[in-house]
Formats: sequence, C-alpha cells, structure tokens
Amino acid sequence: LALNPWDVILCISGTIISCENAIVVVVIFYTPTFRAPMFLLIGSLATADLLAGLGLILHFAFVYFIPSEAVSLLTVGLLVTSFTASVSSLLTITIDRYLSLYNALTYYSERTVTRTYIMLILTWGASICYGLLPIMGWNCLKDPSACSIVKPLMKNHLIILSVSFFMVFAVMLQLYVQICKIVCRHAHQIAVQRHFLASSHYVTTRKGIATLAVILGTFASCWLPFAVYCLLGDYSYPALYTYVTLLPATYNSMINPVIYAFRNQEIQKVLWTVCCGCFSSTMPFRSRSPSDV
Repeated sequence: LALNPWDVILCISGTIISCENAIVVVVIFYTPTFRAPMFLLIGSLATADLLAGLGLILHFAFVYFIPSEAVSLLTVGLLVTSFTASVSSLLTITIDRYLSLYNALTYYSERTVTRTYIMLILTWGASICYGLLPIMGWNCLKDPSACSIVKPLMKNHLIILSVSFFMVFAVMLQLYVQICKIVCRHAHQIAVQRHFLASSHYVTTRKGIATLAVILGTFASCWLPFAVYCLLGDYSYPALYTYVTLLPATYNSMINPVIYAFRNQEIQKVLWTVCCGCFSSTMPFRSRSPSDV
C-alpha cells in the first residue's frame, strides 16, 4: 500500500498518547498512596488512553506490514474498546466529582470504594462488549455496502457508538451544571462566613466555572465532530473526512493526562521525586477531593 500521511500522523499521535499515559499508569500503579477512588478512576482513564495509543500504532503497523482481515478486526476491536472505555471513564470521573461535592460528609466511606469498583466493572464490561462486536461477526467484510465511515465497522455499530456518546455527553453536561451550582453556593457560603469581599467570591466562582468549562469544552471539541460525522457520513464519502474528524478525537486521549493527572499535586510530587529528587519519597500526601483534580 502507498503510505498515507494521515495514517502516519495517527501513528505519531498514538506514540505520544502511549508515552503520556504510560507515565500516569506507572505512577499510580507503583505508588501505594494512590489507592483512593479518584486515583483508581484516573488510572482507568489513563489505561484506556494507553490502549488507544497502542491500538493506533498496531493498526498502522498491521495495515502496512502485515495486512490481514483477522488482524484488522482485532486492532479495530481494540480501538473501539479503548476509546469507549476512555469516554466512559470520563463519565465516571464526572460522577465521582459530583458525588464528592453533593455527599461530601459521606464520600470518604467504604460505600464510595464499592461504588467505584462497580463503575469500573460496568465501564470496562460495556467497552469490551462493544469492541468484541466486529470480531464476533458484526462487520462489513462480506457486505461492503453495509460499511460505515470506519471500515470494517458496520453503519449500525457506529450509530450505536455515536448515540452512546451523545448520551454520555448529555449526562456529563448536566452533572457539570450541577457541580457549578454547588461550587457557586459553597463559595458564597464561605465568603459570608469568613467575611470575604464580594470580589473574592466572584474570582473563586469564576475560576471554578472556567475550569469546568475547559474540561467539558475540550471533551466536546475533540469528540463532537467525529460523533456527528458518524451519524451523517456514508462509506462512499472520501476517507479524508474521516481522518479530519477522527484526528481531533485522538487528541482527547493526548490531553486527558494533562487535565486529570499532571495537574494533580500528589502526582506532580511523585514525578518530581522520580525526575529530580526534589521531594522526599516519604513525604506525606494530602488527601484531596476529586473536585480539586
């Protein structure tokens, strides 16, 4: 096959994604203090994005060096599983943030740990089921007219994935609206109790809303173009449209470690310890609320 520049770009993106998220996975896995629910969810997100990056690399390698229908189904199944798990993990993190604010008094309890494991099981169980569909026969290898914009996925399969994404996005939007309301209410209460100036309350509220807007805006800008095109596009459309909308979706897995992991102070301390030795490895960690991450 002639080398497609878009495939090269996706492969490079996959390499960057893999390196970033591998760091997060290793840090969380080898740090005993990172066993709180929020770190488990961040680890789940990093694992999903790591698999997505590896999937992009393997897809490129197999397409150009080991062309095979069976291998193509495996790599596409891996990509579907990993990207679905990534989006679902973002939803679980949003739910965890909301509950940490809504049920602040009971958040640090055994029930939260149990709920976290249940969310992880549901997230990965559903993602693996979605990824197994092409391998189990739901593909268009024998019927090209049933293909979607992403071969060998069927049009119906991609529609289900797109509808699922819009449902996840709607739930996340609603939860972040509620989080904004809670943050504004808490900031106002603190300002009243501590006799802060109105301007201080305004700055705190604006900062919180701006952070949530960046999180949700990044997610939407990365995934919405591809999700919309999955519903409107057809297999007969130029492949260029697929690449142009899919590439920003991969960038979400590149940005996630920055938003959800590298901004966390505890993870920053571990990274500085490993890289520069600037902090003692025995330094106690301050337990933070997921809403601060």
